[in-house]
Amino acid sequence: MDEKRADRREFLQASIGTAAAAALSTARPPDARAQEKAAAAGAPRIRFAAIGLNHGHVYGQTDAVVRGGGELVSFYAKEPDLAAAYGKRYPGARLAKDEREILEDPKVQLVVSAAIANERAPLGVRVMRHGKDYMADKPGITTLEQLEEVRRVQAETKRIYSICYSERLENRATVKAGELVKAGAIGRVVQTVGLGPHRTNLASRPAWFFVREQYGGILCDIASHQFDQFLFFTGSTKGEVVASQVANVNHPQHPGLEDFGDALVRGDGGSGYIRVDWFTPGGLKTWGDGRLTILGTDGFIEIRKNIDLAGREGGSHLFLVDQKETRYVDSTDVALPYGSRLVDDILNRTETAMPQAHCFLATELALRAQANAQRVRFGIKT
Repeated sequence: MDEKRADRREFLQASIGTAAAAALSTARPPDARAQEKAAAAGAPRIRFAAIGLNHGHVYGQTDAVVRGGGELVSFYAKEPDLAAAYGKRYPGARLAKDEREILEDPKVQLVVSAAIANERAPLGVRVMRHGKDYMADKPGITTLEQLEEVRRVQAETKRIYSICYSERLENRATVKAGELVKAGAIGRVVQTVGLGPHRTNLASRPAWFFVREQYGGILCDIASHQFDQFLFFTGSTKGEVVASQVANVNHPQHPGLEDFGDALVRGDGGSGYIRVDWFTPGGLKTWGDGRLTILGTDGFIEIRKNIDLAGREGGSHLFLVDQKETRYVDSTDVALPYGSRLVDDILNRTETAMPQAHCFLATELALRAQANAQRVRFGIKT
């Protein structure tokens, strides 16, 4: 071990304790990105396909599976422009003539989808009934009725229904925070505060973006990330929505759009507050200053997912405060394990990427918050 790394390890052990320092020094190999590239370049472990390309998140979903050892063999979209763009990005994959061609292909083990939000669950049901596993973009389910059917079919088929909550699974600082919390760096978690601001970019949004029945509502859609993180970091296996509200504050020309929502949630492992909105100003250098604060009995962690207003470049910024000091934790080389774990689960019929119960509970909380939300107008209930 070189002198610089030795000094750094000694500093970590002194500042955050042996368990957390071990998590930092062993759970994050310095060549994590190189290992991801090597896995993607190796012999494919599974073959997968994509159906429904309506949101750009499908590229991140695809890349996650490729990093995990998946080979993209085919894809399908009803929209020629979306199919053309996807095919250009992944020239080795074949454009299928229709959805059925993929569903009936015995070599395809997994289907990923970022279809229009309210079409994702019905597609997932068809995928599972064809004996394949499924990974949806969030929100993976937009109504409680859809959730009931998905749960029933998943229990019958024993297939995997995973939702790619990318703010946790594909953000290196959030992955690192999970390691630190598990190692006891901030004691027992008491509360999470998740903020999900977004920029509207109205001119580039498709028509379904403004239709409540299609995107599911702001708490169902954006806040699905925050419900997932609340359950994960508090370790809750049960939860309830204490209160929630939504509003269209500043977009009267789009009455179906909800541009603000928040919720208070409580679980058997802690509490959480969630706020999401479409008010990111044009002066910010990224689409939203997403934040997560994890309060513990012995400290707290704050994650700035997309930008550090203090001036550091890029995203995935993690700040840790404990009983001894405040410091910045570099998450640059943290591995992103979701894709490889999902591939492992497909091969081994395990639940290492995301327990199925967690996936469904995070969805249920978001859907109940949305369904029971008070609709407010400038602070006045309507």
